[in-house]
Amino acid sequence: MDVLEGSYPGGRLALKRQILNCALQEFLQSGIAATTIEMIRDRAETSVGAIYHHFNHKDGIVAALYLAALKDQSSRRLDALSQAKSAEQGIHAIIRSYIDWVISYPDFARFLYAAHHVVHTSELRQDLEQRTSQRNQDLKKWLAQQSDAACLQAVPPALLTSLVIGATESYCRAWLAGRVKDSPQKHASALAQSVWDSLQHFSR
Repeated sequence: MDVLEGSYPGGRLALKRQILNCALQEFLQSGIAATTIEMIRDRAETSVGAIYHHFNHKDGIVAALYLAALKDQSSRRLDALSQAKSAEQGIHAIIRSYIDWVISYPDFARFLYAAHHVVHTSELRQDLEQRTSQRNQDLKKWLAQQSDAACLQAVPPALLTSLVIGATESYCRAWLAGRVKDSPQKHASALAQSVWDSLQHFSR
């Protein structure tokens, strides 16, 4: 399923998806700040009125793309976790699902990285913080329920998310920017194992 289908399914929302897909390409080509509603209109072959009807303003388009991408990414992570039988397997599942998502949807991944500062300094900030907090709490709750959870009890809660996804996110950003050649998939096992090892450090 397309990333946007998860948030905007069906034929009735086809124009909305079209506008968002065209906006995504324009943001990546021209930059978020430089992109205008008129540029999106021309690429989407629709009217300014239709764009404003669906999104009110450019920030609304940025927010819609950002939230749709996060929703899809989170959904895939939950699917991956549902197959894991231990905390260690869960960590590996998280890393692999993140990498698979970036490789499957590189344009959306690039947009998430590019738009991070924009959305976190916008009126969307509080909503995003709540969603992020809930996502992190869900992860901690899942990990706590696993048979090998005891080995993670010493990990400072504030560090958990950064330790789990930090290095993988950094490598994926470098790969998308062309700064490294190897696909993240080539190093998925090493990245996942390094996360698990770093988490074990606190219980030694």
